[in-house]
Amino acid sequence: MTSNSISSTVTETEKRRSSPKLQIVWKNVFIFAFLHAASLYAIQLVFTSAKLKTIVFAFLLYVASGVGVTAGVHRLWAHRSYKAKWPLRLLLAFFNSVAFQNDIYEWSRDHRVHHKFSETDADPHNAKRGFFFSHIGWLMVRKHPDVIEKGKIVDCSDILADPIVRFQRKYYTPIVFLSCFVIPTVVPVWSWGESYWNAFYVAGILRYCWTLNVTWLVNSAAHMWGNRPYDRSINPRENKYVIVSAMGEGFHNYHHTFPWDYSTSEFGTRLNVSTVFIDFMAALGLAYDRKTVSPDVIKRQRERHGDGSY
Repeated sequence: MTSNSISSTVTETEKRRSSPKLQIVWKNVFIFAFLHAASLYAIQLVFTSAKLKTIVFAFLLYVASGVGVTAGVHRLWAHRSYKAKWPLRLLLAFFNSVAFQNDIYEWSRDHRVHHKFSETDADPHNAKRGFFFSHIGWLMVRKHPDVIEKGKIVDCSDILADPIVRFQRKYYTPIVFLSCFVIPTVVPVWSWGESYWNAFYVAGILRYCWTLNVTWLVNSAAHMWGNRPYDRSINPRENKYVIVSAMGEGFHNYHHTFPWDYSTSEFGTRLNVSTVFIDFMAALGLAYDRKTVSPDVIKRQRERHGDGSY
């Protein structure tokens, strides 16, 4: 065997190791298929039989659960961009449970890995593998070995140091079942006489599916489409549609450039419901030590590394 053929064999072996065959988790595929099919049915109920109060309640749950993800597990626990007293942490943990997107520890750990190894095989939802994969596909397959391997070197001990995080993680299944499905169903029934059927499908299933897809857009659309005024060398973009739908999380080029900024944007509360929430909690004395980036540092970053689209 020649040296060229040996080299070729080694190269092919390395490729197979670096690109293992996708292992589909069929249980998750069926769950997500049912969830989206049921949501389409729920949309019909919105226009035919659900009460207006139920629809408004579902929207409020979407906002609350969204805040549990954005202001809670993302900005507070994953990035430590501000601090919160225990009543606020407890509220955010409940909102996060309504969102049902893995417990606080697991979500934060995966997100820290995502930032440290963004757009590589170690990124849980690597956008370079395409829109579908980064949006929902990554939840339908086994994690790439690099995600597991690199995840072990990312320190998350500070997250588990919070007793509220440990409690939610220990009792996550019953907490999520109660928060995401039972409460959204019984409140409309007991409060304004909605049917259990409409309440479950509209305030439970449809609201949950909508919140999931809005969150996933940050991983997919905000990593693929938009401008890069702060760092043209990275994938994350400023996506105005995601900014609005995801309560301020679409300022994604800024966020990956300055991940410690509690607002994820240099524009404060503008188009940023999550920042409004954190600032309101700060006014109540429940949030403090909000980290920001000085305007001079942001300006220098834009001028030196931005794409000129600011």
